[in-house]
Amino acid sequence: MQASHNLERVSVTFDDDTLLPNGGLAVAALLAQKLGVADLVDEHVTIAGEAAANGGAKAATVIGSTLVGGDYIDDTDVLRAGATPRLFDGVRAPSTVGIWLRSFAWAQVRQLDRVTRELLRRAWQAGLGPDLGADLTIDIDSTVCETYGLAKQGGEFAYTGVRGYHPLLASLAQTGELLHTRLRGGNASSGRGAATFVAETIRRVRDAGVTGTLTLRADSGFYAGSVVSACGRHRVAFSITARTNPAIQRAIDAIPDEAWKPIPYWLDGGADVAETTYTAFSGKHKTTCRLIVRRVRPTPGSQLALDVVFSFHAILTDRTGPMLAVEADHRRHAIVEHTICDLKHHAGLAHLPSGKFTANAAWLALVGIAYNLSRWTANAAGLGRVTTKTLRLTIIGAPARIVTSARRLRLRMPTGWPWADHITTALAIIGAIKPAPG
Repeated sequence: MQASHNLERVSVTFDDDTLLPNGGLAVAALLAQKLGVADLVDEHVTIAGEAAANGGAKAATVIGSTLVGGDYIDDTDVLRAGATPRLFDGVRAPSTVGIWLRSFAWAQVRQLDRVTRELLRRAWQAGLGPDLGADLTIDIDSTVCETYGLAKQGGEFAYTGVRGYHPLLASLAQTGELLHTRLRGGNASSGRGAATFVAETIRRVRDAGVTGTLTLRADSGFYAGSVVSACGRHRVAFSITARTNPAIQRAIDAIPDEAWKPIPYWLDGGADVAETTYTAFSGKHKTTCRLIVRRVRPTPGSQLALDVVFSFHAILTDRTGPMLAVEADHRRHAIVEHTICDLKHHAGLAHLPSGKFTANAAWLALVGIAYNLSRWTANAAGLGRVTTKTLRLTIIGAPARIVTSARRLRLRMPTGWPWADHITTALAIIGAIKPAPG
């Protein structure tokens, strides 16, 4: 950027109490109001003691701070700058929010899960989610959220060698929406609690009104009989990366050479796919289904190529359909990393801010609400599947000046704002949504 005048002579004062630094937050806040976010928290989350009052306002403060880019409890103070308190008069101080979060026990975290479940249903019934009659795909994964120091409950060394937490996350492949979250300690294995998490996620999606076929995709961290059985009980197809073990390797070795079909790869003849029938697990989880295997030649000249002819990647699946199509679709499970990256870099999950485990679990649930509000706002604005950073640039971060006209508040935004049409479209669509009962 270049200015035609000397910027050293420009003075700066902080004295404008009519300016909103994030005027576009009003769009997402209107949606939160229509869906009844604060009312649901007040209704379902029962905090004991002095922190019990105004839980909905405290939750909305965290959610609003996350939407404008906050990562810490102290970041909620940005909602008290300029004219923001005139528009959002329920904003609470960081100290008040911190006390409220630290008052959570696990029972209240689960009550907050109930809130996120109901919000998903309301938003999808309002038409802000996927086509409820379409075939949808659920992606399950875990991630390590790094923490620093020894003071955080549950902040242990994970399998990656990084100290932190190891939450479970479920997202919808078609839209990137967050379906469910659960915080775990850093030393939790990838699959710990996965079966109940999968079952809860499926019930959430069904309760939200989805009638089409559901498919669950997961990596080898979720290769467990209990996960497969959970899918079977809820009539959900699955494709899960199989852990390599002697039994799996014997099944791969038994595949005849003529069964391998080439697939597109950067190295000519470098990758093939074949399938066989395999019986996995034992006891009540015993499952016989397809084992689809992709074999890949190592890069010529690499160290791996010295003693390895092929590396094998197997998936266990009960899905029907052409082998190559099923295998290719399973590899698209990697799209869940986009959601995880967005959450950790732009949507409030960079730092779980409290020293108390249950406070961080509540923070994770509130981050999930904020993240989905951003997805639904982008959908209403006609932006499609954009990152939180893009939504913040185009809508949330639009500055505004607040004025009063005919006893009504009015937001004046910059002339020539490139995404003005998206903001007006979102306001019209959200404004037409019938308010949730409350």
